[in-house]
Amino acid sequence: MKHSILILGGTAEARKLAEKLAGDPRFATELSLAGRTRAPAEQPVPVRVGGFGGAEGLAAYIRKKGISILIDATHPYAAQISRNAAEASRLADVPLIALRRSPWQRQAGDRWTEVGSVTEAVEALGSVPRKVFLTLGRQELLPFEAAPRHHYLIRSVDPVEPPLDVPHAVYLTSRGPFAEADEARLLEEHAIEAIVAKNSGGPSSYGKIAAARTLGIEVILVRRPDLPDVPSVETVEDMLAWLAHAPAPPKPSLK
Repeated sequence: MKHSILILGGTAEARKLAEKLAGDPRFATELSLAGRTRAPAEQPVPVRVGGFGGAEGLAAYIRKKGISILIDATHPYAAQISRNAAEASRLADVPLIALRRSPWQRQAGDRWTEVGSVTEAVEALGSVPRKVFLTLGRQELLPFEAAPRHHYLIRSVDPVEPPLDVPHAVYLTSRGPFAEADEARLLEEHAIEAIVAKNSGGPSSYGKIAAARTLGIEVILVRRPDLPDVPSVETVEDMLAWLAHAPAPPKPSLK
């Protein structure tokens, strides 16, 4: 029997994993996306879009679809989804393994100010007007309306609608990866004095961190939330190795 796998996705790693599993006869793979991105990248396996209705709804879906392995490959800041996955795994009695990329580590020359939330990031910008590059999800931008004195450069995958109620904002829509050289040109072109970002980890969005180090620009970095303590790996290759040695799926009930 083949394993039926549900990947909770939304990251580059989730898509790469799905690509690796798409043609593997040992697995039947489905990818779940939250649906926050209007035009998600094309995926190599069947895709389900939208929420499940909490942990209980996810557990019910797992039972209905006969899922035998649940993979949490969501964004490191999707804490609620990860908590729901851990609880659904328990309720449905199905193994869960998380694919969690390592956070970026401070290097010599980095000017990092680490904060616990986006609201704290707004406060960390200070009272003096600055030119700020915001690289957060569009759902997380509202707190910056409390600091209209700054000039904002805002980059997101989808347009920010409605735009922020601030007098000075420039909007860019773009999807990574972003090369360091391109990020450095962008920062210099807009005379950026501070970047606000999340410690997402991985190479796709690290270009701005490296460019900020070279240019001596402060990075206000939102720390990762606490995530459930579940079995996890850091790379797609590690996940494939884990799956290669996963216990055989249970036989269907004859009831």
